[in-house]
Order: sequence, then structure tokens, then C-alpha cells
Amino acid sequence: MSQGWPTTARDLSEHATPAPTDAAQTADAPVAEQRPEELRLIEALLFAAKEPLDEKALGKRLPPGTDVRASLKRLALEYAPRGVNLVRIGNAWAFRTANDLAWLLPHEAVEPKKLSRAAVETLAIIAYHQPVTRAEIEDIRGVAAAKGTLDVLLETGWIRPRGRRKAPGRPLTFGTTEGFLSHFGLERLSDLPGLDELKGAGLFDGQLPESFRIPAPSDDPALHDDEEPLEPADLDLGLAPRPDASPDAGAFE
Repeated sequence: MSQGWPTTARDLSEHATPAPTDAAQTADAPVAEQRPEELRLIEALLFAAKEPLDEKALGKRLPPGTDVRASLKRLALEYAPRGVNLVRIGNAWAFRTANDLAWLLPHEAVEPKKLSRAAVETLAIIAYHQPVTRAEIEDIRGVAAAKGTLDVLLETGWIRPRGRRKAPGRPLTFGTTEGFLSHFGLERLSDLPGLDELKGAGLFDGQLPESFRIPAPSDDPALHDDEEPLEPADLDLGLAPRPDASPDAGAFE
């Protein structure tokens, strides 16, 4: 953000354009319900942000007492019929082009690379079974994981190390990121397709065992009882996503 931009609620209030008064209304402009000023402030913050902002980050920039969640929901309803929608991505919010207008946008000149089948399967296992270790991924897939598969998914910013399992060897546990939700157009992990949807898409062939179930993925970022926090040395080894990495880093699809 360039120098001189408002960064606090007070600054925003000082820079905001005053709402028109009754005296400023003209005969051919009927008086409408006054729109809360916090909606304009939220619009400005989200529009200028490089990444989705969560309610806590927005609340720090808004006047005290602002009901951030209610304001976001009202703003989302306002933008619902427009060409740009306000959408929730995990615990954060951002403006996105309306889904039905995606065909208008030009395609990137860079040819996207496709994930290997092993990477796609690994990503699906992490999404549905998180937190999960490399050994658990291999056990579910039934084959050993290629050395670079997890590295590729880490580079995309779609998965992250969550912690270490309280087990011999203290293996890393992996989970998905908000970048994963953003790229695949999901608000929360529970929006992932269930068994009936996967069957309808033709992704399951043949007869499934009666005991077969699709796990219900959890959005809870807190470590489970069988996990320990990552240590500073883990971050030094580059196991965590880079702070400046974008959700679509690597242009994978």
C-alpha cells in the first residue's frame, strides 16, 4: 500500500466522502435509505487488498462497534446480482467475478501445467482426511508417494504442514489452505462433494463395499490431540508455505 493511504478507522473516516445531506437532495433524485458508511469502508478495504481479508483484519480498520459479519452479509447480498460478487473463502472475504461471467475474461497467456494423477490423488486424500501424514497417504493410496509429489502441492500453496504427529518419528501432518478453497471455488471444506455427488460425476465405477464412506473434512485449523506444533527449525527447512506465495503459484490446475 502506498505511503499516505489511510490505515486506521480514524484515517478512513477522515478521508471518506461525507454522505449527501437532505439539503443536497434534488427534486429528481428521491431520498433513499441512507447506506451505512461502514459498507463503503469495507468495499474500499477489500478492493485494495491483494489477498482475501478475514473479519478480524477488517474489524481493526473499521469504527469501534461495527458489526463486521452483518455488514459483510449485507454487502454480499448487494453484490449478488452484479458482475462482481463478494464471496467468502474459508474465514476470509474477497471480491470475485460472477461465475456466470467467467467466459468474458481473457485466458492467461501462460499455459497452465496439469497435476499428475498421483498429485491429484494425494491432494484429494489430504483434503478429505486431514490432518494426514505421508505414511497415511501412502496407506490410503496403496502405493509409495513419489518424492516430489508433496513438494509440488506445497509449491502451489494448496497444502501446508499443520504440525507433527505424536508418534514415533514425529511425522509431519498436512492439511489444505485457503488458497485451495479459493482456487476450487469453495467457501468451506464441507462444500467438497460427497459420495452421491462423486457417483453422479462417474468417478466411482463398480460396486463399492457397504462399509465404504467418504470422510467429512473439518475446517478446524486447531491442532488435534494427537498433533504437536511445528518447531522453528521446520520453518527454516522451507516446509511451510512462503508468506508471499499466491494461491495459484505455479499455475497448476
